[in-house]
Amino acid sequence: MFVIGIAGLRVRIENKYPFLERQCRSFIVDGQEADFSVSVSAEEIREEQKNGDFPEGYCESICAYRHICEKMPFYRVFIMHASVVEADGYAYAFTAKSGVGKSTHTALWLKNIPGAHVINGDKPLFRIEEDGSVTAFGTPWNGKENWGENRSAPLAAICFLERGTVNSIRRANEDEIINRLMHQLYLRGDRDSVNLQLKWMDALVKAVPYYVLQCNISDEAARTSWEAMRHREKGE
Repeated sequence: MFVIGIAGLRVRIENKYPFLERQCRSFIVDGQEADFSVSVSAEEIREEQKNGDFPEGYCESICAYRHICEKMPFYRVFIMHASVVEADGYAYAFTAKSGVGKSTHTALWLKNIPGAHVINGDKPLFRIEEDGSVTAFGTPWNGKENWGENRSAPLAAICFLERGTVNSIRRANEDEIINRLMHQLYLRGDRDSVNLQLKWMDALVKAVPYYVLQCNISDEAARTSWEAMRHREKGE
């Protein structure tokens, strides 16, 4: 059993296998006090193993994060399938259908945008603040590339990626924002949790600008999205 600090909360994880504690080592905090706790049953682990020939510890990790994400909405926090890159102190989220090239575009930012680094490459958490702004957080669950850090940054923009031969970017309208976000949120858990996730999605729609980027795998793709999305001070 151990406690992690994640998205400004303390979560106690009652693990069965050492894999999960190793995975979370950079997020572990002192003490046993927690905002909530999660545990995974042996039955859940066996059920998860039906999705592939994975070790018990890995399956426990998947199930544990699932439980965490179902409880997070009660604390104004939710998960979105995205890659979050920080540059100049602000977070930029990229999301897309599977296979479109989210990781590829993230790598292009790391190569071309000075000082850019990944907060989380696949499963970040977002918190709706009291003033309506949004903060993006790293988590121990960060995708197959294992890109991520235990850090956070204010969210500046969200970009939906599409494949294209020519790099071009435009602002998204509200209807397509909602439609695209619905496919990237984790709308599971009990009714209260799902309703809160929808509430926070509505707040997210209003919080930041959204873009649609048609891109190839050139360096220009990263520069195109950065120049359009980058946070600008008033008057700049």
